Amino acid sequence: MTRDRDVQAFDDRAPGYEAGYRGRLHADIVARTADLALAMCPAPRRVLDVGCGTGMLLRELARRLGGTPLLAGVDAAAAMIEQAHALAPKQRPWARLAFVRGAAERLPFGNGAFDLVASTTSFDHWADQRAGLAECRRVLAPGGLFVLVDLCSPWLAPTLIGARGDRARTPLRATRLLAAAGFRSVEWHRLYAVIITAITGTS
Repeated sequence: MTRDRDVQAFDDRAPGYEAGYRGRLHADIVARTADLALAMCPAPRRVLDVGCGTGMLLRELARRLGGTPLLAGVDAAAAMIEQAHALAPKQRPWARLAFVRGAAERLPFGNGAFDLVASTTSFDHWADQRAGLAECRRVLAPGGLFVLVDLCSPWLAPTLIGARGDRARTPLRATRLLAAAGFRSVEWHRLYAVIITAITGTS
């Protein structure tokens, strides 16, 4: 599981997660993530959001995608899943949204279950980033797209010491982890401001 303190913090923030400045910031990042994902994978039929929070990314994809896509989200914080369930019925009926509690390191889905796997600003909170990426690769169908968005910049080098010194917050560390997990065609994309970046890879 992710670290207890991180899970508790997100449980506490869940009711107001989409409100105020932080909510607007996250909504902007989510919209840009959707832009990138759909530019590279225009019509995914099965999507997984790892660390889905209140389901904002999946609701954005539901708004943009036609047909009957399956949009699944997993999050370690129970209160986030509750919020995601509460907000899901407001979406258009053709989108099938499903939210379950779970951790990136042990995704409750079968091999090759998704065409698109994304994670937006949750990677830094995974207890074991290497194991989480291996799971993302496992549940991604052959030729599928992985989109990872988080704090990642060479400017963050000073944050690599101390309590979170094991986090992959530089492009070199993150690239090595994705390669070790078996992702191919790894590319970096500037997403928001200077330190929120996206890395994409294929299965």
